[in-house]
Amino acid sequence: MTDVRTALVIGGGVAGPVAAMALRKAGIEATVYEAYEGTADGVGGGLGLATNGLNALKIIGVDDAVRAAGVPVSAMVIESWTGKRLAEFGVTAGPPVLYSVWRTDLYRTLYDQAAAQGIRIEHGKRLTRATEHADGVTASFADGTTASADILIGADGVRSTVRSLIDPTAPAPGYTGLLGFGGFVEADAGVGLPSTSGAMHMCFGKKAFFGYLVEPSGRIGWFANLPSKQQLTVEEANAVGGVEWLRQLTDAFAGDRTPARAILDGVAPERMVIVGGLEIMRSAPVWSRGRMVIVGDAAHVPSNSSGQGASMAVEGAVELARCLRDLPTLAEAFATYDRLRRPRIDRIIAGAERNNNHKAAGPVARILRDLTMPTMMKLLAKPERMAWQNDYLIDWDAPVQSVPTPALAGK
Repeated sequence: MTDVRTALVIGGGVAGPVAAMALRKAGIEATVYEAYEGTADGVGGGLGLATNGLNALKIIGVDDAVRAAGVPVSAMVIESWTGKRLAEFGVTAGPPVLYSVWRTDLYRTLYDQAAAQGIRIEHGKRLTRATEHADGVTASFADGTTASADILIGADGVRSTVRSLIDPTAPAPGYTGLLGFGGFVEADAGVGLPSTSGAMHMCFGKKAFFGYLVEPSGRIGWFANLPSKQQLTVEEANAVGGVEWLRQLTDAFAGDRTPARAILDGVAPERMVIVGGLEIMRSAPVWSRGRMVIVGDAAHVPSNSSGQGASMAVEGAVELARCLRDLPTLAEAFATYDRLRRPRIDRIIAGAERNNNHKAAGPVARILRDLTMPTMMKLLAKPERMAWQNDYLIDWDAPVQSVPTPALAGK
């Protein structure tokens, strides 16, 4: 094991609390420092936690709590704008292949679980700089306070301060060309759709992408991706307002033979979740330097099309803790963490980029997409084709083997 006994975790979203809990399991005391003055309840849209992400959460004992916060999804049904079924992943009314959960609910669950495990979370701590010294690293915060530990872990999201401290030339995230929206339609809204029996329907519309799941209670969870040349921040998108966005979405799905318009007719504008521009970022070239390292969205951002963003953050946090537990030096631990994670992340991000191109397809590309997708989906719908992604299991008890050189550790 490295001589690491304490850690500063910057960021209290998804990766931060998971990293702190995994480090605690590995015998390392971690404190989470969050920029928000209070808890981030109500922030963010919907996401999926796949089997591989839940497998990683099981290691730190929080998988059941996360399942309780989400809705089980047993199948993914892919449809064209005509309503034609192109493919189905999983089995309708079968065992869950993932859980659909709102980010705010996942955040609150992980926050509460970390607190229950004795993890200290400090708020109002926006990192401004980090200073390394012989036996540790000191973080300086905007409020004038400092904190020191053996290492510093950046779990501070897509615009990570820690990433820029490790590598000032690190690339910024890119815009996918899609705006994100979502929400719930309650059963008493009068939409009247039957239960989808655990199946999430994903519809490639003529002009936009729509997903929905009708729960047995009649409540409908939905999300939409609207192509837009202009990238909008969440603040800019919310300033437009729910009424106008509902008008634009209704127009976008007007020519589609799917339930999208009927569902949107039941949406209350004030309860609509407006996410703004969706972003993607390939793996940062350098994940660590000295006593600093990054995890989750700070290191890589697969787009929402992958359905793997949260799961990848969770996996990475657990793998990092394993490496710190088993390897003798920081250089070896960080290099091995990089080696274990980077090929998998890059493969998932590449697949998400292809999905984004389908969602934002123009008239000619849409025709080609609809012609070729049934054949492509029949191949991908075979469970064994996606086992590398969804059945991935971290063996916490297995000793981590070091890479032969620390070159990947940013040294």
